[in-house]
Amino acid sequence: MLETLTKGFRNARLKLQGRVELSEENISDALREVRVSLLEADVELGVVKAFLNRVKERSVGEVVAVKSKRGPKGMQLSPGDHFIKICNDELVALMGPVDASLDLDGRPAIIMMVGLQGSGKTTTAGKLARQLLKDGQKPMLVAADIYRPAAVDQLTTLGRKLGVPVFSIKGMDPVQLCELAVTQARNVGRDVVIFDTAGRLAIDNALMDELVNIKDKTRPGNILFVCDAMIGQDAVRTAAEFDKRLDFTGFILTKLDGDARGGAALSIKEVTGKPIKFLGMGEGLDKLEEFRPEGLASRILGFGDVVGLVKDFEEHIDQETAEKDAAKMLRGDFTFDDFLKQLETIQKMGSLKELFERLPFFSDMKSMIPDEALDDRELVRVKAMIHSMTFEERNRPDVLNDSRIRRIARGSGHTAKDVEDVFQRFLMAREMMKNLGASGLFGNLKQAAAMRRGAGAGFPGMMPGMGGMMPGMLPDNEAARPSLSPDEKKARRAKSKAARQARKKSRKKR
Repeated sequence: MLETLTKGFRNARLKLQGRVELSEENISDALREVRVSLLEADVELGVVKAFLNRVKERSVGEVVAVKSKRGPKGMQLSPGDHFIKICNDELVALMGPVDASLDLDGRPAIIMMVGLQGSGKTTTAGKLARQLLKDGQKPMLVAADIYRPAAVDQLTTLGRKLGVPVFSIKGMDPVQLCELAVTQARNVGRDVVIFDTAGRLAIDNALMDELVNIKDKTRPGNILFVCDAMIGQDAVRTAAEFDKRLDFTGFILTKLDGDARGGAALSIKEVTGKPIKFLGMGEGLDKLEEFRPEGLASRILGFGDVVGLVKDFEEHIDQETAEKDAAKMLRGDFTFDDFLKQLETIQKMGSLKELFERLPFFSDMKSMIPDEALDDRELVRVKAMIHSMTFEERNRPDVLNDSRIRRIARGSGHTAKDVEDVFQRFLMAREMMKNLGASGLFGNLKQAAAMRRGAGAGFPGMMPGMGGMMPGMLPDNEAARPSLSPDEKKARRAKSKAARQARKKSRKKR
């Protein structure tokens, strides 16, 4: 996702390396890189021209104060940095201002989902219902797409998963169906009604007339155009046609987790004047995000989206538990059970690639990380190895020896070398965390907790996994694997054995 755009802005920054002033001459080279990437990403031509003109107007003639790296703060600001800052500001302005609010004042409030067939309306209706449930609302879904039988079945299945009622009457005219649904919702105490309306493969008069009639009869406070971000400029043209007839209130962009190049996200607000309210980032019902233009702009520029990532962590992780786990790890009490919890948390968050794309350093490191390192199947492999361990082995990793490793390998369907690699990476991560704790860098737990509540510091419960033993890179990434000779492995095991014996003697003395 967004790789074309990110590459263009990165190349523009490189063009400005070594410059002290942003002149019209050197800024032209940088803007050329940006222009190419925007057009390749299917951004509408008029939007591209307006964006470049604004960036050029703000950039030309800017003299950037360069601070020496030897200064007290050890920082250096370059013209490239300043140029990217201007680009960031203009990208945020292009896609904003943010407005993810919905009009829920009606009794019931009505949300009408519109868009072409295949854009993800039905799935998005389910995601929106889940979001409303979390916010304390009582939604009802309405299967108003009677022309595609699978749509009614799909919506019914989603409603069953969520515990949300689905209103559907086979063969009834969609306009009458929506009217009855509003009356039914009012009678049974549902405070939000979501219409999943019909779509077509292309705009036609019959489709538009039906949608206009539904709007006239039910007067929805929210008309959301569900837009497939993968169809580029066609999405913008389609949105403009729908807006002429329906005057919708906002957009939901779907499939931004796929091969979307980002053009629709940059063009659609500028062309229609209507805000993007939500982003669909996956098939799961929890994969609906409130749109944050600064977050998407940051990702486009290759700086990730730490704020959005931390918000996701907070949904899946209890803060108090995370702080206790962090204190335990910093004492060196890091077990395979702890690591298993990390893996399960990562899987709840989404794919490894999606998570790493939101980290600030990922765009610079991407070329050094093989694709298989971010394969989610690696998480499954490592979990299989841990599940093949006994209770003692998971909670006292130092007891592992060659015979136990061979048994774990047989039980998990992997080789002894795979298990050995996981074990060695685990030992390195545990040692690293113990050293951090001993150094006092994270000795003050309150300070660590404050960092955690800041800009994603520590990534609760995941620091060892992210820093010391990135799970997706365990068995197959030769670059990340420590190369230990048999003698070194033997010495490490001897050290672990001596440590166990010392602990036993200490317990006996007590």
